[in-house]
Amino acid sequence: MTIERIETGTRMSQAVVHGNTVYLAGQVSAAGDVADQTRDVLAQIDALLAKAGTDKSKVLSATIYLADMATFAEMNRVWDGWVPAGQAPARATVEAKLAGPQFRVEISVVAALGA
Repeated sequence: MTIERIETGTRMSQAVVHGNTVYLAGQVSAAGDVADQTRDVLAQIDALLAKAGTDKSKVLSATIYLADMATFAEMNRVWDGWVPAGQAPARATVEAKLAGPQFRVEISVVAALGA
């Protein structure tokens, strides 16, 4: 089976396609509050999934990292508006120290290709 790497750098790829599965690296944004960052991150995820040939309706699982679990509801308001009705993936949300203080949310997803 072939492996396709998307937006590859020396340290990591933003997405990797293997077989019928797309793996996205954790996506972050430094724009505004948790809601703003969540919107930006989900837009990045949409763009990467499109480059890989799939979309958010095919997301199998998501891992969400929050710098402060007190922002859980704020992030969920944006997330709930993004997830297609009836297509919610398996999901975990954890509180974690992110790569820098400017980051409040990081999201990584795994998605399917095809029908």
